[in-house]
Amino acid sequence: MLLIAAAATRVDAFDGPRTATLAVLAALGVSYAVLGAPALSGDHPWRAIGYLLTLVVVLGLLSLWASQLLFLLFLAYPQVWFLVEGVRPGVFWTVLLALASSAGPVVEVVRGEQPVSGVVDSAVGLTFSIALGVWISRVLAQSRERASLIEQLESTRAELATAHREQGVVAERERLAREVHDTLAQGYTSIVVLAQTAAVQVDRDPAGARERLALIEEVARENLAEARAMVAAFSPVALDGSTLVEALQRLADRFGRETGTSVRVDAVALGDGAVLRRDEEIVLLRGAQEALTNVRRHAAASAVVVRLSRVRGVVSVHVEDDGVGFDPSRAHGAGLTGLRDRVGQVGGSVEVASAPGEGTRVTVRVSGA
Repeated sequence: MLLIAAAATRVDAFDGPRTATLAVLAALGVSYAVLGAPALSGDHPWRAIGYLLTLVVVLGLLSLWASQLLFLLFLAYPQVWFLVEGVRPGVFWTVLLALASSAGPVVEVVRGEQPVSGVVDSAVGLTFSIALGVWISRVLAQSRERASLIEQLESTRAELATAHREQGVVAERERLAREVHDTLAQGYTSIVVLAQTAAVQVDRDPAGARERLALIEEVARENLAEARAMVAAFSPVALDGSTLVEALQRLADRFGRETGTSVRVDAVALGDGAVLRRDEEIVLLRGAQEALTNVRRHAAASAVVVRLSRVRGVVSVHVEDDGVGFDPSRAHGAGLTGLRDRVGQVGGSVEVASAPGEGTRVTVRVSGA
């Protein structure tokens, strides 16, 4: 708009039709405001075409009436490449502008009023304008491609963030499911079995029934503490202020009182050099709990041994019973599956050795320091 205003101030410098020239410049200014500017700032192809047509007509008329104002070509040529997409449309409109603006100089050359060099200068300007336009077109194409890539990257980031959140939710659900299975569910199972036993003993063995009721209260309190610890995301209550060996001993003692099965804890092979992370201790304790739960439900065992050992830095807990045994290839319980998942998270392993009539040995291994 400033260049158009500057051109208008120079109208008095020539002898052409001043009023018509001013009207043409005014039309160009209006066309730029109504069509050109919106087309440059947004995607308006029809406005761009309308403005370019106006530009061609105006420059053609100026070339005939006031060739001194053709310096506006320095403004017009770059606008072409910003208004159209692609090299071919840009070359088309640039050539069209060059032909329109050459009408006046060609007429003057024919009349002998201007040397041929003026037309040659126009051709050279056209050549440089096309070269500049091709460069501008490539820069704009790269900018659009970069903007598209950035948009895709942001979309991908958003999708990844959503996927991570969903994965986190699933992982947290699985963790809570394992925690509930390894703690609350097993505690409630003990309460049900103890309550059934107490109901049978209440008439013929009141003392035994009272003992079972005391155990029910103890298990219920432990379950309540486990539930509170789970909500607070703490470690298992059995490990609070205790070593792993002490926690396993309490677990074995309670199991023996609940089931009447002989349970022995052997930690001689552990030695004094084993240092475990808290998550590794939790895994070993949960492994022993799961194994003892299976002994209670399925083994019909008379004796159980819980052993802790350390061999070449690997710490293991072994739970071995003399029960009925089973075929491990046909066992797909949720307990062992959850245990394998939990142990796998700390880089450990689970091994189940059993056969019908030969008892069962469950081994959980983690890498100790």
